[in-house]
Amino acid sequence: MSLEHFLHKASSSWMNEQGPESEIVLTTRVRLARNLKNYRFPSLFTSEEAREIMKTIQDIARNHFPAEMQAEFLKMDELKPLEKRVLVEKHLISPQLAEEAGDGAVILSSGEDISIMINEEDHLRIQCLSPGLQLHETLQKANQLDDLLENWVDYAFDETLGYLTSCPTNVGTGIRASAMMHLPGLVLTQQIKQIIPAIHQLGLVVRGIYGEGSEAIGNIFQISNQVTLGTSEDNIVSDLTSVIRQIITQERSAREALVQTSNIQLEDRVYRSLGVLQNSRIIETKEAARCLSDVRLGIDLGYIQNISKQILNELMILMQPGFLQLYAGRALSPYERDIRRATLIRERLRLEETK
Repeated sequence: MSLEHFLHKASSSWMNEQGPESEIVLTTRVRLARNLKNYRFPSLFTSEEAREIMKTIQDIARNHFPAEMQAEFLKMDELKPLEKRVLVEKHLISPQLAEEAGDGAVILSSGEDISIMINEEDHLRIQCLSPGLQLHETLQKANQLDDLLENWVDYAFDETLGYLTSCPTNVGTGIRASAMMHLPGLVLTQQIKQIIPAIHQLGLVVRGIYGEGSEAIGNIFQISNQVTLGTSEDNIVSDLTSVIRQIITQERSAREALVQTSNIQLEDRVYRSLGVLQNSRIIETKEAARCLSDVRLGIDLGYIQNISKQILNELMILMQPGFLQLYAGRALSPYERDIRRATLIRERLRLEETK
């Protein structure tokens, strides 16, 4: 397995699976923040300490990880900026790790459902991903990997505070659980304006598709826990799952209301967006994301029969700047990217329709 395995395929193998509630919950993620005992946090450690940590984790992965995981170790200083950008667009590494000059690395499973970032904000960020709403199952997978690592390293842990982390907001369980949700019904009915503040009052956070500081383009929102101290991982995941299920119910109700009160207008919007994607010669990221969101809604409501939702998942990644430039084999200006984005979407949809 090589770096190209992760770069030239837009959709990860796990993304092609159908998970529970997948018409609304695209993916679920569990991330555990961990630090090694007797080492300073990444904000203060030396390059020598960073290299020791990388070698320790690399050796564990090589000698003790399950063979079926087919773990690949990638150092950030051996990757080109464009390669790192593509890994960020696929949610395999964070923007912060991509900026590391030479002290960071990542371990990826062949299916791309497991990602272990090394020397990001913490020594370890163990990330597991699943399709649909599977927070408890994803937590179990992350815990198994966490236990395996803890057999060979000592974590920085306090009996009162729990796992010690660089950022105080992660102290305790060190867990960030999240669900990526497609919520066009709540956006179109403007109910999202009331729901987001209510979610915040429950101790949860609403972010865009690429996490903190990112915009919720294409009506895709990432909802995650904020509290990590004073409660268990199971309770955090259970509480988040309960809220997610309530949002699913509200989104379905919003879609039903749109169909009952504005069916022709909604169908027209869906097919206009499909027409834009099928015929545009120039298209910007935000417009493409909005149109893809409309088409996906049209598929979910049964308006469109001959396009799969998996293709839309793939296109949401393929249309990103890093992927466009990777396929072009060179850096592109924003205008050139808009042309290539339109071409790629047209060709991919045409290929789907001829199957």
